[in-house]
Amino acid sequence: MPKIGMEPIRRTALVEATIIELSLKGSLDVTVGQIAKRAGMSTALAHHYFGGKDQILLAAMGQILRDFGREVRHGLAAATGPKDRAIALIEASFSPTCFSPKTVGAWMTLYGQAQANPKMLRLLTIYQRRLKSNFSHALGPLTVHPHAHAETLAALIDGLYLRAALSRSQSPDAARQMTLDMLDVLLEHRP
Repeated sequence: MPKIGMEPIRRTALVEATIIELSLKGSLDVTVGQIAKRAGMSTALAHHYFGGKDQILLAAMGQILRDFGREVRHGLAAATGPKDRAIALIEASFSPTCFSPKTVGAWMTLYGQAQANPKMLRLLTIYQRRLKSNFSHALGPLTVHPHAHAETLAALIDGLYLRAALSRSQSPDAARQMTLDMLDVLLEHRP
């Protein structure tokens, strides 16, 4: 008989194990068995909770996106003006929760999987649209080109994540500062 209340604990453990395994492997070359072992449970139990590897990957990316959303909401709640809103988005993108090596590795998996998996593509599209929309809203009062500047900042963030995944040496502070500098450059050239 299953233990009452264990399902959410085990699901969380499997999601965390998935994020770690993706980071360690640097690719999708992980099995449900490896994920389950890292989570301290059997492969059968992992399949019971998620059905298969794709569902576990989706759950892991969903958790990463929820963590990012929480960081964004926290930063936006403290923002006092449009530029502060844009800075809050940048800060959230490079927060320790969102820019840790294990999370960056999982992001790269999302990008790779999105090419062939419609559910992953949907998650990625939602993230990208929300980020650009939030930047556009923040920059609207500050520039006549809020959408173009939002696209630039979002592309820079994506590029810095890719650089971090490939080199494993990109510092969150350096990435954050580079993006904040770009924000200043974009806002300097307003008509």
